Amino acid sequence: MDAHPLRCGRPSAPRITEMNPCQQCGACCASFRVDFSVHELDEHGGRVPSGLAVELNGTLCRMRGTDHSPPRCAALTGRIGERVACGIYEWRPGPCHELEAGSEACQRARRRHGLAPLADI
Repeated sequence: MDAHPLRCGRPSAPRITEMNPCQQCGACCASFRVDFSVHELDEHGGRVPSGLAVELNGTLCRMRGTDHSPPRCAALTGRIGERVACGIYEWRPGPCHELEAGSEACQRARRRHGLAPLADI
């Protein structure tokens, strides 16, 4: 017997997976400066691509684009509030790991872009 369930003689429709709310938002990536230790850069043994950061001093650097007005991280692709992606998600710096969906910072960023607050996640 076939391992795929059948409905009306046809294979069942593929499962639709829900998108993470962050994949539809991106407001935080276009609201805040992202400063982090130079030790997170790949050229210093970290994982963040050095070409996407600007060194501020001997110990700190910033994601490119986050010091612009308005800010927008150079690693962000897509349209805020619709569908976005981080081009370096697996290698993003510490502050990006730390910002949580639904947190006060998240809600502040969403307000800046005219987006409704996230419901409790």
